[in-house]
Amino acid sequence: MQLTVLGYYGGYPYADVGTSSYLLTSGAYHLLLDCGSGALLALEKQFDPLQLDVVLLTHYHHDHIADVGVLQYYWQLHQGTKKEPILPIYGHLQDPLHFGSLTQPGVTQGFGYQEDTELTLGPLKVTFKRTVHPVPAFAVRIEEQTTGQVLVFTADTAYFPELAAFCQSADLLMTDTNFLEDRTGKMAHMTTTQSGNLAQESGAAKILLTHLPQGVSAETLQAQAQATVGDVPVIVAQQDLTIDVGACNIGGVDETYKK
Repeated sequence: MQLTVLGYYGGYPYADVGTSSYLLTSGAYHLLLDCGSGALLALEKQFDPLQLDVVLLTHYHHDHIADVGVLQYYWQLHQGTKKEPILPIYGHLQDPLHFGSLTQPGVTQGFGYQEDTELTLGPLKVTFKRTVHPVPAFAVRIEEQTTGQVLVFTADTAYFPELAAFCQSADLLMTDTNFLEDRTGKMAHMTTTQSGNLAQESGAAKILLTHLPQGVSAETLQAQAQATVGDVPVIVAQQDLTIDVGACNIGGVDETYKK
């Protein structure tokens, strides 16, 4: 499996980079994981959007779904051969209004999931974990069935102990890292230190810090998480970064990371 970062900020776009959206590729199968602000433009630079197989949404905050509507218009209006005549979009069932908007007759079709749902999407098995967030949100665990490679995306969440079991032994753990280590008080996202702790507790092979705060250097984010997680490689999200989910790490550097 390969993961390409299309956008990685939380809340709002910043410095020409959009909010949460990622392209996951398994062979000829292409899954769009969240579809935040700027996702469609970033996707067009990487891949023909009409060749998507599926869209999977973790929750309905705008920084994760802002471009769903324009993707539907693209599917309706853009000329070209579509891999799927009607694009399937998966979203949770806890918000009927937002879930209903995923269906545009003849264009896209919404499909629902809940915490106990297990999906088979092409070569991928997908399971879910409800997170701690102001609105219903779900972490996703995606296993490539032919290789056993596992990607886990925490989606938006405060740290909670049960999350580590869900993330167990992930080849790539993507964590909501919206705060620096000195953040205190009530939180709906994790700090750099909490992301590092989660990777250590779950036995992840490598960690991708994403859903990042604006205006904070990648070096600061990486150093704070690395101090907690030990030898586990810490990667900070960059636009257009592609990661081989199952790649071996040599000396803490995965040579398959590329831009």
